[in-house]
Amino acid sequence: MTETKTEERSARPNLGRAFLERLGLALPDSKAQLTFWSLLVVGLALDLWTKRVVFDWLEHRGSVSIINGFLQFVRALNNGAAFGIMAGKPYLLATVSVVALIVIFAVFLFSRSRQRLVHIALGLFAAGVCGNLYDRIFNGGLVRDFVDVVYWPGKHWPAFNVADSLLCIGVGLLFISTFFTGKSSRRHAQQHK
Repeated sequence: MTETKTEERSARPNLGRAFLERLGLALPDSKAQLTFWSLLVVGLALDLWTKRVVFDWLEHRGSVSIINGFLQFVRALNNGAAFGIMAGKPYLLATVSVVALIVIFAVFLFSRSRQRLVHIALGLFAAGVCGNLYDRIFNGGLVRDFVDVVYWPGKHWPAFNVADSLLCIGVGLLFISTFFTGKSSRRHAQQHK
């Protein structure tokens, strides 16, 4: 009786994989899984930890200069997306974040990409989305930003956080991977003509 149950359990994962393969889908390999999920978890933890530490540290200070005249830490609460877009619409922004996560997971799981750069980019992108989504859900719709950069005397870039940085790096890596993949695909196609 125990042998039958053990055989059934070991057959189930293969059944699922076989079903996906019949549909023309293949899950990413273990290296891709490790890369993606590790970056998502570590990136999310780093974002939430830095927000808590910096906001606690600045509670009675207001702001702290890190590089005089260029970089400082501030306590800023953003009720919109990048550059204050869609300010005051936390439910819409949370919905957009959830949809973005679903798309990221679908692309990662079913795109058949074998490029590590794409897996890294998607992991960073997912971590960034999760970090800001956490704030929208558990911080009254407000995202905690704390990095303030002065790009010109008296001109400040909108404050941002680690999640925003992860999002930008992830998008940048996706563009880079697309550019290099496109070039190598064209070169490969030309060689076979």
